[in-house]
Amino acid sequence: MSAPFEERSGVVPCGTPWGQWYQTLEEVFIEVQVPPGTRAQDIQCGLQSRHVALAVGGREILKVAAGRGLRSLTFLPASESPSPKGKLFDSTIADEGTWTLEDRKMVRIVLTKTKRDAANCWTSLLESEYAADPWVQDQMQRKLTLERFQKENPGFDFSGAEISGNYTKGGPDFSNLEK
Repeated sequence: MSAPFEERSGVVPCGTPWGQWYQTLEEVFIEVQVPPGTRAQDIQCGLQSRHVALAVGGREILKVAAGRGLRSLTFLPASESPSPKGKLFDSTIADEGTWTLEDRKMVRIVLTKTKRDAANCWTSLLESEYAADPWVQDQMQRKLTLERFQKENPGFDFSGAEISGNYTKGGPDFSNLEK
């Protein structure tokens, strides 16, 4: 049981035209497909609380830019088709964000949530775009609730558990029960 919860139980991804995103209690992962053979030195990535920018070889792939107090996120897939803009669903801790290039064809951006509990299940990557469909959203919420139970009860293994009943908003609150 030494591996992280998501490694033992899998992730619930939300597919997008440019890759996918998924989340844990503490982090949001953005996986962006880049041209095969991309080298790390060709990547420029900037991470802030509600600002993410990714360029490969000088070509902007992803950008959250400030403008008159509003911030927007643009994803440009390899086809360079127009794409939507919007704000990240919630804020992140800029100093803890990282990115990696994997197999020279995918950039993984890891953002640390400012609100790290099962009740803070992002329903979409942006406020109005890349929303998880209802079934995926339900699976994400179940997963975060089980991850919360795992964190609260480290001696048990919830990685293969199923959950039903009241699991929305992080599941039931047992904090006021006497021990």
